[in-house]
Amino acid sequence: QVQLVESGGGLVQAGGSLSVSCAASGRIFSINSMGWYRQAPGKQREWVATITSSGSTNYADSVKGRFTISRDNGKNTVYLQMNSLKPEDTAVYYCKLVMEVLVTRRPYDYWGQGTQVTVSS
Repeated sequence: QVQLVESGGGLVQAGGSLSVSCAASGRIFSINSMGWYRQAPGKQREWVATITSSGSTNYADSVKGRFTISRDNGKNTVYLQMNSLKPEDTAVYYCKLVMEVLVTRRPYDYWGQGTQVTVSS
């Protein structure tokens, strides 16, 4: 079993910065990628950023140039550094781990429970 725990959410003023983290624990095996999603009230869950096992990164257009995703393989932790925050960045941020399951080696998605990020005007 794999568990993901997000931390670092909170309240920040527009233009400020905030960093959230996601620590994976349990039976970690052959991670394909880790990423961040977010969901604002009344809106669908939105992909934010992904980092692959090789270290390549991808970002949604809405956060490109402002957010940075990184990882610490030794701690099985992924981070999201958020700069120049805007009120529209307010959402619950969710961590996702994509990992191959044993035997079949099919990719499987694991989700954290989310952390609230609020950006005030």
